[in-house]
Amino acid sequence: MPFQFDTTYTVLPEVFYQFVAEKQVKQSNIVLWNERLAKALNVQDEAQRTALFTGSENRPYVAQSYAGHQFGQFTMLGDGRAMLIGEHVVDNKRYDIQLKGAGRTPYSRGGDGLAGIGPMVREYIISEAMHGLGIPTTRSLAVATTGGAVYRQDVQKGAVLTRVAASHLRVGTFQFARFMVSEEAVRELADYAMARHDADLAKGDYIGFFRRIMNRQAKLIAQWQCVGFIHGVMNTDNMTISGETIDYGPCAFMDTFDPDTVFSSIDQHGRYRYSQQPAIGGWNLTRLAETFIPLIDDDEEVATAMLEEVLMDYNNAFQTAWLNQMRAKIGLQTATEQDRTLIVQLLQTMHEQQLDFTSTFRALSEGNVPTVLAAWHDQWQQRVVAEAETVEAAQRRMLAVNPAIIARNYYVEAAIQDAEAGDFTAVKTLVEALQQPFDVKLEHELYREPPMMKQPYVTYCGT
Repeated sequence: MPFQFDTTYTVLPEVFYQFVAEKQVKQSNIVLWNERLAKALNVQDEAQRTALFTGSENRPYVAQSYAGHQFGQFTMLGDGRAMLIGEHVVDNKRYDIQLKGAGRTPYSRGGDGLAGIGPMVREYIISEAMHGLGIPTTRSLAVATTGGAVYRQDVQKGAVLTRVAASHLRVGTFQFARFMVSEEAVRELADYAMARHDADLAKGDYIGFFRRIMNRQAKLIAQWQCVGFIHGVMNTDNMTISGETIDYGPCAFMDTFDPDTVFSSIDQHGRYRYSQQPAIGGWNLTRLAETFIPLIDDDEEVATAMLEEVLMDYNNAFQTAWLNQMRAKIGLQTATEQDRTLIVQLLQTMHEQQLDFTSTFRALSEGNVPTVLAAWHDQWQQRVVAEAETVEAAQRRMLAVNPAIIARNYYVEAAIQDAEAGDFTAVKTLVEALQQPFDVKLEHELYREPPMMKQPYVTYCGT
């Protein structure tokens, strides 16, 4: 079936968006098509409609307004190189279908709004890796080349990514409404967002809505921590209300376990390093709470106190989610007060011995215990036996939550280099492996081991 487009977002006041004229490209060619996602959206036949995926169809596109704190500094933003085609509805679920890299919008701020094929392929790979790991994420339906050139540090082939999301509403969208429009605009946005993401809440239950957002973010960041994922640019405009991971620019998965790992070339002071991600999640939620104040009570002090009460639960929500997931990673089914100590001891030893994060958990799942973890493993066995469990049963559960394959930097970059040269074979093979990271096919075994890299890996925004 074709896309069933609707656009409820434009029921909001016009200040929240601007229409973008249709774009023309030299040549439309879909080079990557996500068949699994197409099937889930029931749009398999749309792969023939190449103009749709480069923004050159004669239809209105929508660029969304938002602001945000970027590395702590508040600024006006908006979709500078993204435009919403519409909302696709299937099985009573609504999905934003957005183009990224299709050209200038009113928010481009002097930029060209275009994208090179490398960053778009990167987002395609990483978003599918996250989905394969069971982590809420925006997804990529297609990458299409445009036949044009994109000028950055070098000349790149132009490409457009089709991104699919529960919505593109962000903390920064609420900041825009509250601090750049009006209190009434915040209320209209909140009502729209609640109807879209938390329709079961009573109308006007803004505290309940804020708590939902908080819990989603706490769980999401706990999931990142438990797979060694580092987002790299946790600005408030990259934090969704839906709880999906968004923006795969300077992100990467950690190899050797080090809490201070930073990949992003622009994160000079480690603001968004691995160990800091939970705290930044709380900081971003505090910025969101500031926008909710006029919704809660006419008395600002009363409203602030009510929101702070919810925020006080954030750390506990994160710690609970993290501890539950880490228990699962070491095969435990029940909870004891000693579990946190056991897990922290494991992580400390991994750090001291410079062990690979993913490979270590997978090795423990398969019964291949690193020598340096022998003493810890003895304690773990005693804990498992105390549950009246067998080690073998615990390991079987561990295999289902500890991936053998992640989107390792080396393999991602190698696939991107091939794609930039016009060969997408490696991208397709890598994505196939990442879509089933817990059950590895023989032909994907090469992706299991971290290659020896001579220098620290650095990622870039790709703008």
